[in-house]
Amino acid sequence: MTVTVVDHPLVRHKLSVLRDRATNSAEFRRVAGEIGTLLAYEATRDLPLVAVDVHTPLETMTGEQLAGPDVVLVPLLRAGLALLDPLLHLLPNARVGFIGLYRDESTHQPHVYYSKLPDQLGERRLLLLDPMLATGGSTSAACDILKEAGARHLTLVCLVAAPEGVARMEADHPDVDVVVASLDRQLNAAAYILPGLGDAGDRIFGTV
Repeated sequence: MTVTVVDHPLVRHKLSVLRDRATNSAEFRRVAGEIGTLLAYEATRDLPLVAVDVHTPLETMTGEQLAGPDVVLVPLLRAGLALLDPLLHLLPNARVGFIGLYRDESTHQPHVYYSKLPDQLGERRLLLLDPMLATGGSTSAACDILKEAGARHLTLVCLVAAPEGVARMEADHPDVDVVVASLDRQLNAAAYILPGLGDAGDRIFGTV
């Protein structure tokens, strides 16, 4: 498993905005999407290309375009929705699946309540969108669902991650790469990331 921390000045600046408890939901959604767009450049760096003829106003040249098949974006409900639209702007032909999980607040174990995925996942590059990699339980469970549906080329895109979550993913899914804006310090007793940015879903949708 490769963990890529996108340590770009723009990402670091915008991440500070997300961490600030004074940032309201509208601003949080907007900035989370902007960071997601920047992370997507790294997550899609190795997409295959094919040569094509391009007719410029002056001559014909050999250009490149994405080779396909279409990428699949899978936001982990509900917080992952904040990253979906920005990535669709970059990849307008992407297919979209959804996985709904919730974490039991006492046991911290994930429970699946919804799954709807495109077909032919084994042939497609798949980006799992999950803003927070905390314990790794929900993300690992989502990867299990995707692999059972045939997915073979998975990359996790997240805003912040805890070392505990990275270790869980490395143990459960060593073939899944991770692209993240920040690797934070640790989890607290309630399994929240420190310093983190709070509950991403609550801050995105104003349910704090």
